[in-house]
Formats: sequence, structure tokens, C-alpha cells
Amino acid sequence: MAQHGATAHSHGVPIQTRSERPRSTSPADFPEVSKLQEIWKNVPLDKLRGLDADVMGEISESEVALDLASDIKTEWIASSDSRVGAAGLPEDRVSAAAWTNASKTLLIEVPRDQEIAGANFIKVSPSDSQAKALHIVLKLQRHSRATFVIDHLGTGVLGENVEIIVEDGAELNLVSLQEWSAGSTHVSSQFAKLGRSAKLKHVVVSMGGDLVRIVPSVSLSSPGAEVNMFGVYLADTGNYFEHRPYLDHIAENCVSNVAYKGALQGAGAHTVWVGDVLIRESAVGTDTYELNRNLLLVDGARADSVPNLEIETGKIAGAGHASASGRFDDQQLFYLMARGIDETSAKKLVVRGFLSEIIQKIEIQDVEQRLIAVIETELEKAGS
Repeated sequence: MAQHGATAHSHGVPIQTRSERPRSTSPADFPEVSKLQEIWKNVPLDKLRGLDADVMGEISESEVALDLASDIKTEWIASSDSRVGAAGLPEDRVSAAAWTNASKTLLIEVPRDQEIAGANFIKVSPSDSQAKALHIVLKLQRHSRATFVIDHLGTGVLGENVEIIVEDGAELNLVSLQEWSAGSTHVSSQFAKLGRSAKLKHVVVSMGGDLVRIVPSVSLSSPGAEVNMFGVYLADTGNYFEHRPYLDHIAENCVSNVAYKGALQGAGAHTVWVGDVLIRESAVGTDTYELNRNLLLVDGARADSVPNLEIETGKIAGAGHASASGRFDDQQLFYLMARGIDETSAKKLVVRGFLSEIIQKIEIQDVEQRLIAVIETELEKAGS
């Protein structure tokens, strides 16, 4: 398999900023995964289950079901094809291992000027618990518009790379949905590159799996591009969820907004959110904001939240961030209980409202109803 743009680096010198990380498709260009590295320090490494190995299996075409509009073009191409790698390159060993072990890439393309009505589904359901690699390239040509859901279901161990290319004037609504069963591990790097005045709405939903680590990065390298990144997660005992959105503002007059919200309802549940925003010197007129909120429902749950903002120019419209993790709002509980609602039911109502604010951003009715039903079921189990 052809290699793309390996970057030399020293394993002994800590990387200080996100933009300085090495990028390579070769696992050999990265150190062995270790708790000593910032990007892996919280991850339960025993749950990687071989995703950091040099050799693993790959997802077969039969394990990926497509429910797409007829105008959308699909093709499994060789991963050495020049169309692979246009949106970004791996920044860590697991992503590089998945890249190297996926000999074929699923290319999905929306033709120029096409507006595709309704949601299109890419359903990923591994047939066993072997460590496997998957590579997807999702491309919207100029002035097209579409909605996609990458739906991860069942029990699997998946190393995934998703490339997202939104050309000039195109608009994409993309949902990455993780509803894994117990015993699953999912590590996904998602690279997005936006054209002039392109728009991307990127929603991450994590509702199951032993280890789920989603790393979406967006290159705002063309003027006037806009991205809205939303995330929602419900973690129980045995769940480790990590989300690391990265926004690289390069061109002028780009807009970005990040909002992730999660609830932790089981002792031992652990979530990590690290939001990185880089505003380069060339990115004049940038307007950006990132937010993460976590609701801790029980003792023994842990939520780590780290917003990072790096600004290289003062010529911006605005930049800010907020982060908070805490217990129930006592005033909300008091309000509900004063109206005859018992404490357990009141807490469930608060959680539903807290998470539904992000779920409503999906704007796909069937998916929203499905997720609300999952939340209802999980909260009932926790309350029993």
C-alpha cells in the first residue's frame, strides 16, 4: 500500500500543540501506544483488543450495508488510489494501523449540484469480535447537499478512518452513531476538509461499547466555510467514551461551533472530552466557540473535560470556550418534585431534557426517536 506524507518526529519530545503532531499512514512512524502519551493516558489500553497491532483483519463488503439514494455513487476502491488521503492523514498509531490494514476503501460520492432528500445510511455490523479495519471516503461535490448516518451496531472491534470532503458550496449533515453492544471496541478518526462557503454539521452519538474513541478533525482551509459539531453520550458502568474534536482554522472568515453533552449514570463510567481549536495567523475574521457539559448521576463516575484554544491572530470576530461537569440542578429537581413528581422520575426528566437538546440537532426524526427510546431504556435500567 502506498504511503502518504510521513512526518519525521522525535518520540522523546512531547508534542505541545495539536498542529505539531506527526501524520503518517505507517504505524512504524508512531511510538507504541502507552499511558505515558497524552493522547492515550486515560484510555484502558487492554480494551484496544489488537487495534494498535501492525496486522489485523479488515471489514468485508458484506459487513457494510448501504441504504442510499439512487443518485449517490458508491465503489470499493484500492486504498492505494489517489482519491484516498485527500481529507487528512493519521495522527496516531491506531489510526495508521487501520489505514494500513484496510486494503479497500468505500468511496461514496454525491454528484455536483445534486440535492439528496432524506437520510442515507451506512450500516456497519461486524460479523465477529476480531480486530478489523475500515476506511470510508465520503465526498460531496460542488453545490450538492445530503444527509448521511454511519450506524455502528452489534459487537465488534473496529479501527476506522472516515474521510469527509465537502467541496465549494456543498452542505453535509453527517451523524456518526455508536450503539455498540458490550464487549465492543471502536476507535474512529474522522478527517473533514471543507471548500469555499461549504457547510458541515457533524453529530457524534455514543450510547454503547466498552471503549469508544472518536477523533473528528476539520480543516477550514477555504474562505467562508462553516462547521457545527455536536456530540451526545450516555455512559454506564463498563463504558469508556472519549471524544476529541479538533478545528483547524486556516482561511479567513470561517465559522465553527462545538457543543458536546454527556450523562454518566454508572459507577466506574468514564468519559473524556478534549476540544482543540487552532486559529492560525491567516485565519482573520474567525468566529468560534466550543462547549462541553457533563451530568454526573452517581458517585464513582468520572468526566474529564479539557477545552484548548490556540490563537495566532487578534483579527478575529470571536473565540471562546466553556466546560463544566456536575450533579443535578437542585432547583430543577425542586421545581419538579414540588409538582408531585417523585425524585427518581424527576431525575430522569432532567437527564432526558439535558441530552435531548443535542439529539434534536440531528434533524432525522427516525434516528431521534430511536435514540430517545435508547435513553429511556437505559434510564429505566439504572433506576430499577
